[in-house]
Amino acid sequence: MRWIYQSRVGDFDQMTDIAKSFRQTLNENACVSIPKITFDHISTDGTRKWLLDVGENNGIETVFIPEANRGTLCISSQVGCALECTFCSTGRQGLNRNLSSGEIIGQLWLANKMLGLQSSNKNSSSNKRIISNVVMMGMGEPLSNYKNVVQSLEMMLDDRVYGLSRRRVTLSTSGLVPSIDRLREDCPVSLAISLHAPDDRLRDELVPINKRYPLKDLIASCQRYLEKAPRDFITFEYVMLSGVNDSIEQAKALIVLVKDMPCKFNLIPFNPFPNSGYKCSERKVILEFKRVLTDADIITTIRKTRGDDIDAACGQLAGQVKDKTKITQNIKLIKA
Repeated sequence: MRWIYQSRVGDFDQMTDIAKSFRQTLNENACVSIPKITFDHISTDGTRKWLLDVGENNGIETVFIPEANRGTLCISSQVGCALECTFCSTGRQGLNRNLSSGEIIGQLWLANKMLGLQSSNKNSSSNKRIISNVVMMGMGEPLSNYKNVVQSLEMMLDDRVYGLSRRRVTLSTSGLVPSIDRLREDCPVSLAISLHAPDDRLRDELVPINKRYPLKDLIASCQRYLEKAPRDFITFEYVMLSGVNDSIEQAKALIVLVKDMPCKFNLIPFNPFPNSGYKCSERKVILEFKRVLTDADIITTIRKTRGDDIDAACGQLAGQVKDKTKITQNIKLIKA
């Protein structure tokens, strides 16, 4: 695992501290192959997006977002998504299949290789992670691919692989309550909830999974998750849709909804895509919405739109994916 994930060596013969007989066994029974890059685009703001071939006319996207004090990699968990959130272009694509754990961790492997991961020597003054944070916020609903996602999370945390802190790995979910409870026990990482509405009526429309797991149940599961969470708060993501969910009254309703919940809000300006039917709230509306939440002592940020010139911004991850992936070669990455 150290050879593959820290040294990024794919040739078993180069793994010199492994017994020759075992290297021969590996050569006969396994291989390390990286995802094939269909295209690699860099935004004017430094955001970098890869479209990766996962075979049979399928593609997934992985996005790196550089900032002054950290680098965040946004990873996909499925080809498409079945939850059909109405404001998300990935949801319009529908679900094709789950990704394997190898295809999930392979995105981090590839990004580290492409970005030039520095030495893992902790005693080196030059050592600095280029990718310091990982977020499961790409294509797909991570908790719908539970087994493979959790195995990938465990590898991200493993010191023999990437040794990331639980605080620096975030899983974003639309609210699959039973799986949130399972994650709390199996692999509690930082949790983000795609909320987007202050009441069940509107959330049923925007996030249809709410019909199965309404807000009362979702909020209760978040309270339970905090018992073992690596952070002492839950992040609520809230896309700002003009005339839909951005009124002062709705902001006040959110305050009531989360009154007993240690949390922060991340307001996300909507990124339009063809035939979405929505418009982004005006800047002044977003600022006023934030003010109402902040005045109630709720930490609230406005997500800076990144990579929208290469369709890498939140909600645009599917982009033109079907038109860009006329590919048949299958991809595998060995998993330990």
